[in-house]
Amino acid sequence: MDYKDILFDVSEGIATITMNRPEKMNAYTSGMGEEITSAFRDVQRDPEVRAVILTGTGKAFCAGVDLEHLKAHEVGGNISKGPRLGEEDFLRKLPLEMCDYPKPILAAINGHAVGVGMTMAMPCDIRIVAEDAKLGFIFGRLGILPGLGTSHLLPQIVGMARAQELVLTAKKFLGTEAAKIGLVNRAVPGEEVLSATRAMALEMAELDPTVLTYAKRLLHFGASHPMADAMKNEQSQSGLLKAERDAAKAGA
Repeated sequence: MDYKDILFDVSEGIATITMNRPEKMNAYTSGMGEEITSAFRDVQRDPEVRAVILTGTGKAFCAGVDLEHLKAHEVGGNISKGPRLGEEDFLRKLPLEMCDYPKPILAAINGHAVGVGMTMAMPCDIRIVAEDAKLGFIFGRLGILPGLGTSHLLPQIVGMARAQELVLTAKKFLGTEAAKIGLVNRAVPGEEVLSATRAMALEMAELDPTVLTYAKRLLHFGASHPMADAMKNEQSQSGLLKAERDAAKAGA
């Protein structure tokens, strides 16, 4: 597929999806969302890809929704051939697909990320951010609500009290603070974000991809169920993993 708003690359078993509207600080449009969704779905079926990195070009990861794009949709303008803003699979389906994705997904937050720029990073398994990146769940300033499953994911990641503070104040904060509160895994100098993320992705790529698929599934189940149910699920999933690996060996 030919992409207009993203770059796509695969090397050493790592797929990199790069938002590529640097003149707009990678501001989100429904067209960009459709391209990101298509890339994720294509990579999911590629056995050569062991992990996926989502990042941006230039000084920003994603500076929120493109306001001109938003206004055009609000007044009913026919500005694209794709779905209307808010109706695209990126917003309605992709976050669920990412949480159930069989490969690790890492967000290399190379620069500023606000609004949808933050919410799109929430379903990723790992988030590495530039220390001086300005971040924020600024939806309150725009008179709208966060989406992409943020109301579920953010309290799980940072706790309810911190999630309420971030959303209800709509404040901006630096990548270093995001690391302190556990919103991201690590904050590094801006020029090191992609290399640090890629180094972690390569570590994951060395492991059995089937084990990682089951491990992701296990953690998501355990996070939303009582411990007794989580332990039962660990036993059942371990049995399923063993059976799948034995079948793969027998067919080799």
